[in-house]
Amino acid sequence: MNLVKLLLSTFFFLLIISCNNNNENKFTIEGKIKNIQDQHIYLEQMYFSEKTSDVLDTAMMENGKFTLSGMANEEGLFRLRLEKDPNSYILINDQSAIEFTADAKDNSIDGQDINTPANISLKKMIKGLVSKSNKINAVSHEIDSLQNSKADSLATVAKSNMIELEKDFQQFMISYIDSSTDPIVTLFALGYSNSFDQQVIKKSVENLAKRFPKHKGVATAVQEYHNFWNKQNEPKPETNKKPIVGDLAPDFTMNDTEGKPFSLHQLKGQYVLVDFWASWCGPCRGENPNVVAAYNKYKNKNFTVLSVSLDEDKDAWMKAIKDDHLTWKHISDLKGWSSLSVGMYGFDGIPYNVLVDPQGKILATELRENALDEFLGKTLK
Repeated sequence: MNLVKLLLSTFFFLLIISCNNNNENKFTIEGKIKNIQDQHIYLEQMYFSEKTSDVLDTAMMENGKFTLSGMANEEGLFRLRLEKDPNSYILINDQSAIEFTADAKDNSIDGQDINTPANISLKKMIKGLVSKSNKINAVSHEIDSLQNSKADSLATVAKSNMIELEKDFQQFMISYIDSSTDPIVTLFALGYSNSFDQQVIKKSVENLAKRFPKHKGVATAVQEYHNFWNKQNEPKPETNKKPIVGDLAPDFTMNDTEGKPFSLHQLKGQYVLVDFWASWCGPCRGENPNVVAAYNKYKNKNFTVLSVSLDEDKDAWMKAIKDDHLTWKHISDLKGWSSLSVGMYGFDGIPYNVLVDPQGKILATELRENALDEFLGKTLK
């Protein structure tokens, strides 16, 4: 799994939170940005959800200087957005008076300073995150190049290094989840946990309620996790016999993203990976980069993907398609685990997939991670 792509796709993928702060007061930001032309600057409240950000204040920046204010009953995550410059800056309102400095020529996390405890902690975490992500990205590129050159022994070493780097990344993020004294930094780190071992995360989430017993944001996050786990444990509908390799793939029809009916048989004549997933499914989102890579590699060899979502919320489904760069056909009946496809294909967990040949027969099932590329490489010559 390419963890870097997962990180890019889930940077703002978290829970709906409402973070409590006992100082229910106005906060003010006194700012100075070097190497920038005069322009408007906006203070926006960000949400760890699909809700659109709210503009709280606007100021005209002169000689790089500005003052912005906002009312916040809760500690939360905010963004400074510029009118004419692509840079933007995130911050936490942990104090009523915040001093902000930045250099427009340096768009890294080192290009800004906000000297309050929560923002110093957030900056330190992001610097570590970026450093570890860069190492993972470098090894990922190495693996891709070695696979293309068929240097199997070196690729094996690189994959072993990748496993260790991913473990290190997981431990780094969990350490922040378990030890940060600021609720927003904690919840920000929690946003990177959807691909981690769920038993480890479950323990961490339960500890959050003990560490922040009066914090509304943490209470909301813990409840959302409980809702997710409960949903995962809901009884699945009775299923028919699961189709196996050699069977004809059951045909079905659902609406696509534009609300138009689309059937599996419309792709007859091509190799089709029928991919069952959902926006709320962490392992599915973690597997998506592998499906994207396979699609891009083999789409010119009579291969395509048909993604079938077990979502119930169309907006969440559409956002996940966009965020994960899934550029093929998507369909769903938006019935969750009551989806028609669950009974027809007999699966009880996602991600799940079947590879169908041009005549409609199933060639393989449950092709994940490297197995997908290896099987397609042997089949699509």
